[in-house]
Amino acid sequence: MTETPTTATPAPLRARAESALHACGVDDLPRDGDLPAATPIDGSVLFRLHSSTPDEVDAAIDDAAQAFAQWRQAPAPRRGALVRRLGELLAEHKADLATLVTIEAGKITSESLGEVQEMIDVCEFAVGLSRQLYGRTMTSERPGHRLMETWHPLGVVGVISAFNFPVAVWAWNAAVALVCGDPVVWKPSELTPLTALACDALIRRAAADTGAPDGVHRLLLGSGPVGERLVDDPRVALLSATGSVRMGRAVAPRVAARFGRCLLELGGNNAAVVAPSADLDLAVRAIVFAAAGTAGQRCTTLRRLIVHTSIADSVAERVAAAYRQLPVGDPFDDGVLVGPLIRERAWEAMTSALDRARAEGGALVCGGDRADRSGVYVSPAVVRMPAQTPVVCEETFAPILYVLTYDDLDEAIALHNAVPQGLSSAIFTLDQREAERFLAADGSDCGIANVNIGTSGAEIGGAFGGEKHTGGGRESGSDSWKAYMRRATNTVNYSDQLPLAQGVRFG
Repeated sequence: MTETPTTATPAPLRARAESALHACGVDDLPRDGDLPAATPIDGSVLFRLHSSTPDEVDAAIDDAAQAFAQWRQAPAPRRGALVRRLGELLAEHKADLATLVTIEAGKITSESLGEVQEMIDVCEFAVGLSRQLYGRTMTSERPGHRLMETWHPLGVVGVISAFNFPVAVWAWNAAVALVCGDPVVWKPSELTPLTALACDALIRRAAADTGAPDGVHRLLLGSGPVGERLVDDPRVALLSATGSVRMGRAVAPRVAARFGRCLLELGGNNAAVVAPSADLDLAVRAIVFAAAGTAGQRCTTLRRLIVHTSIADSVAERVAAAYRQLPVGDPFDDGVLVGPLIRERAWEAMTSALDRARAEGGALVCGGDRADRSGVYVSPAVVRMPAQTPVVCEETFAPILYVLTYDDLDEAIALHNAVPQGLSSAIFTLDQREAERFLAADGSDCGIANVNIGTSGAEIGGAFGGEKHTGGGRESGSDSWKAYMRRATNTVNYSDQLPLAQGVRFG
């Protein structure tokens, strides 16, 4: 099904978008292009932009490749100066960018501001990193020799990002890639081009202010064909892609075929275990945000709740009671906590999943309704399931929380791990043994495992990513910078002898 957004354009939303874009340095947006820039707030089209042509894609990658020849030779602290300036501009335009995130992604203002703050935070992290791209020195087995490893810039980094975090995921990649010496070519989701235009304007300004090569950042707009050219181009050394498992299955073999590198952030079917000892007041608050925040459209959204049989009825009802009080509506309105789904297709997926859940023995506790208004506004749903049926094992990008039960922790962990995805996880318990068991090697099999906090809302200091069908990529904090560089092992002989390793004699 191909969706065509409505053509009616409410002046207030377009005016707010134009004002925010103008403040960030973007003017004269086209109204006659092939790429509709729509808002999920009411489904209307604000602008009609132009998709990048094949020639423009090639030119953007070529600009970045040429910039790499200069940028890789710049000292890393100088590269950090560009990212520092970008962070300053992001802070200066925080409200403008948050406005655009709300308009394009439908997030409530608090979440939009939080996303922009995440960009600012990762810029601060990357600036510090620019003086900490450490290698190591190792002991050589040969006298008079030194063995070490060094890290060098990798090349052009292609970034394909998704609608649900239209700017933060770009910043995770761009800030770290740039201090590592890699120019960035970015293709945002076709659903969120306005936020991308604003960010591109700000980073171009930062580059000009700090004397960085103009080609260190290039923006491409459009849908699948634009991204495919980025995937297939051998000049793109690393392709960082965020999206569905289906997208990852298509992208990874094509990049591998040309011996490029992939960094994949794909689906999540995240679960939380609620043990009998849990602080239920704390747990319920965390569960509600993790499951209903961003209208269930985060890759880290809580989708499965695995509750001990002794407290399952109580927990399900407490979560349902909280859900019934959640204000759903215009994300700009004060007090609203749940905004719209991104588009009609998301509602179709939600209703289909709820129908399947009922057919597989599930009972709807609350939610699943749609408001009679422009835009796709739904009430988050809680569904009791008799077992982890096929629909529960699939990720539906909508606010559906499946409630399952368990009798002992081994059973809970087995249920938790019995899905293809492996992104984020949590356990609510005051029992240290249970907490440690969940974090152990035979506990949660996810890239993120939390105790007494929800599955969403990761900090930038820790590496973000998951296992299994989530793709195995890591972005943002810790040592994820290594994905954006190449490693060289160096041996220096400072003696006048030539001993061979492993005692080999030759001659």
